[in-house]
Amino acid sequence: MHPKPSKLGPSLRHWGCALFLSATAVAAQAAAEVGQAAPAFELALADGTLVGPHQWRGQVVYLDFWASWCGPCRQSFPWMGDLHRRYGPQGLTVVGVNVDARLADAQAFLKAVPAPFPIVYDAAGKTPRSYAIKAMPTSILIGRDGRVRQIHAGFRPSDTVALEAAIAQALKESAP
Repeated sequence: MHPKPSKLGPSLRHWGCALFLSATAVAAQAAAEVGQAAPAFELALADGTLVGPHQWRGQVVYLDFWASWCGPCRQSFPWMGDLHRRYGPQGLTVVGVNVDARLADAQAFLKAVPAPFPIVYDAAGKTPRSYAIKAMPTSILIGRDGRVRQIHAGFRPSDTVALEAAIAQALKESAP
């Protein structure tokens, strides 16, 4: 017989995930650093297509790490959808990296908070480890040259002005 999984409250679940992310970040071999090349990865979209940063070379990429249990992620998705619509024609690619262990949790979140931008899935947590992600959500702004321009942990509506200014600046830069 298998023991029944315990139901942790949101607070314990949050701290458990935070501890997991902190522990895995310490073990990261190559963390994302401003000014350095963004760590490579290849993850699957919902249809199974594998994608990664090499495909977005020449684009500005707003890479957002998120999870279904993350309250601020719910707030950020409508804003990121707006970014996708407004800045996509200028060369911005918004990509959400889901880190839920269960795909069903991510799907339920996306049913409630739809994303008009690509979502990739990393239940194993390899990509957040390679980027040394310590909080949800965390966004990585990658310039047209493939280098990290900005790392931003958390999300508050008051953050959007500064985040959009960084995106607008990155969009002005020409590709290598």
